[in-house]
Amino acid sequence: MNIISASFKDAADAMGIVSLVFAYTWYFILPPLFYLVFKPLWIEQMRDRTFIASLNRILLELIPPQNIEKSPKLMESFFNGIHGVLTTVPRSDFYMKGRIIENFSLELVGDSGQIHFYIRCTDFDKALVEANLYAQYPDMQIIEVEDYTKNVPLILPNKKWEVWGADAVLEGPDPLPIRTYNKFQEDITGKMIDPLSSVLEVLGKLGPNQKIWFQLIVDPIKEGTWEKKEGQKMIAELAGRAGEPEGLFDRLLRDIGDVFGNLFKALFKPVEFPEEKEREEAPLEFRLTPGEKEQLKALEENLTKIVFKTKIRYVYLGKKENWNKPLGVGGFWGAMKQFSDQHSNGITIKDETKTYAWYFMIKTRLRYRQRILIKRYKDRDNTGYRCVLSTAELATIFHMPDMSAMAPSITRVEAKLGGAPANLPVK
Repeated sequence: MNIISASFKDAADAMGIVSLVFAYTWYFILPPLFYLVFKPLWIEQMRDRTFIASLNRILLELIPPQNIEKSPKLMESFFNGIHGVLTTVPRSDFYMKGRIIENFSLELVGDSGQIHFYIRCTDFDKALVEANLYAQYPDMQIIEVEDYTKNVPLILPNKKWEVWGADAVLEGPDPLPIRTYNKFQEDITGKMIDPLSSVLEVLGKLGPNQKIWFQLIVDPIKEGTWEKKEGQKMIAELAGRAGEPEGLFDRLLRDIGDVFGNLFKALFKPVEFPEEKEREEAPLEFRLTPGEKEQLKALEENLTKIVFKTKIRYVYLGKKENWNKPLGVGGFWGAMKQFSDQHSNGITIKDETKTYAWYFMIKTRLRYRQRILIKRYKDRDNTGYRCVLSTAELATIFHMPDMSAMAPSITRVEAKLGGAPANLPVK
């Protein structure tokens, strides 16, 4: 009993000391902890529930003209134009009002064999979107429509409907571009093949009550930062140039490593210090393989483009009686593989985001993941895995299809629109 009492007494004394120390130091400990805990909660409240909730977002359907004989480069000019929404947000506005730069959602939809192109934006960006689109496609029609995601049951999946989906990312480093539209060309005739042709054919083959939703949520990025940090480093590595010069601390660590690394060798034989000999390197064009030359050229070209932080999301849903996963999933992502080759980047599904579940409570956990995916798509949520795409890459994936895209399910403008004659008499 005496031992137990002594132990309790020691514990009480220790707690007393801790309480005494805390009484004199709490104002140094608690404020930083509260700051770290409540800062993200405050930002989420002000950004998501105050600023973003106050925005009025609209959905615009893009109806392409009948005869487009132009390349996706026009769409690249469109992305350059909407990048103008990027402005400097004062930190006070960010923390006190939750203000952020508005983004755009580019959506390619296949619905029971019909193909639609949509752009979702804020109502005050509508004029910007229309101006930049009409500048490139004067005969296009742009119509404000209801959100198509409301045309499916509120709770998905259910007894009649099934869902499969995932987020997508780039296979390699962001600065390395995917296979862009200027690489889609016939070797003999030199005629450009529309990069979207294969994807649109899959969307056009969907059966009744089958839908594919493909979403690109793009946030403009400040120019001159991304390429300096990642792209130039990749170019230096690929070209075989030395990296950044070592600092004093780096040189010291390297020298210490050399000394200790040679201590064991010195026990058996004299340490050799090879003389550094300058060697003349062969010209770069002779040191790189043809594939490496193409890769370096594409990388340098991509770094000259304006870029967007991009969220890629994919959903295939439909009624169970017509469910065709080999077409809706395998066919679509098989067509997406055309945007990659051995010397470029590619778009791939992120395994962790797939709608699947293993081991225990499989059905419950699967339904939860599917419903979260649908909710995030409907909310146009841009959190989670994202990548950086240039205007050329975005224009390759999302553009108005030309005449070579023969899918009959593409909705097109039926007649060319024009203004009234200038000399029309008006009473």
